Amino acid sequence: KTLLIYDHYDVQPPEPLELWTTPPWEPTIREGKFFARGVADNKGDLLLRIQAVESWLATEGALPLKIKWVIEGEEEIGSPNLGKFVRAQRALFKDADGCLWEFGAKDSHENPMLICGLKGILFIELHARGAKRDLHSGAAPIIENPAWRLVWALSTLKNERDEIIIDGYAQTVRPPTALELEAAAHIPFDTALELEKYGLSQFINGVRDFEAVKKLYFTPTVTICGLQSGYTGPGGKTVLPNHAFVKLDFRLVPDQTPELILDLLRRHLDAHGFADIEIQVTEAGEHVARSPLNSAIVRAAQAAARATYRRDAIVYPSAAGSGPMYELCQQLNIPAVSAGCGYPDSRGHAPDENIRVDDYFESITFIRELIRHFARA
Repeated sequence: KTLLIYDHYDVQPPEPLELWTTPPWEPTIREGKFFARGVADNKGDLLLRIQAVESWLATEGALPLKIKWVIEGEEEIGSPNLGKFVRAQRALFKDADGCLWEFGAKDSHENPMLICGLKGILFIELHARGAKRDLHSGAAPIIENPAWRLVWALSTLKNERDEIIIDGYAQTVRPPTALELEAAAHIPFDTALELEKYGLSQFINGVRDFEAVKKLYFTPTVTICGLQSGYTGPGGKTVLPNHAFVKLDFRLVPDQTPELILDLLRRHLDAHGFADIEIQVTEAGEHVARSPLNSAIVRAAQAAARATYRRDAIVYPSAAGSGPMYELCQQLNIPAVSAGCGYPDSRGHAPDENIRVDDYFESITFIRELIRHFARA
């Protein structure tokens, strides 16, 4: 039997540096937690898996299965070359019986999470341009402001009820299956606890409990990740900017693809009078990934979780985030599951990224048990 493992060693930029308690590139342990950029995503899981194999070899001898590892350095920019590598080297993966994906965590109730899929993603920039240079704002009565132009274009993508209103978009969304909904019904979601964690009074449209779970894991999104135009420094500056841009990400669900959504967006902007808005695709898009909820690798992970944590794991049909799982697993029909050493306050991609030290060593035991149970499957 062959186990495929996927990890990555690249990380997100550490900024804003002033929000780190200790420098991001100086690993620090305090209060039972290990702080550093990349420790939760994904270097902690990468290293503990290597150490799990090392400890098995040192204490039990030869491995009971074959392990093939794919470790890349471009995951955080959309894995632009992973698909090319997999297609060129298909023969390397033809014997893989299951894949352990890169990340995972315990939930707010300390239940281990087993994740069987990922949303797709399209990351773009929209650019609006005006005069050939910034102008005095006194010219605003007769010269169009690209910042307003961009705001008006954005207002055609979503309405105030948080509904995506891109022409033809709703028809691209496949509802979750009965099996996916059944699995999601077992995902614990304490609305009050989650709101407290984020310092919020309510979620969008007041969704709670199972309705929040369904929206989080099964609905697509259009997210403004950043806006920039004109003068944003201290004090006032009466300027009419000549350029405005916005960074957007589209999280995708079955049966959406990055190519399909990009085409719909271009057509939508043109139809609504915004043919002048430029679309720049800044990162390689990623396809939606779904893996069977009852595959041998999932069953082995469930058994490993019971042996390690003395409780049942919660099986998630999908994560809310994205990754290149489709390129390595679904297009090769390799079932996958994701599990790891994170916890709800790991702060991946944010200042003070961390993991709990106890979780790290417990996860080494989990990987050993996964090897043991998958070899028997």
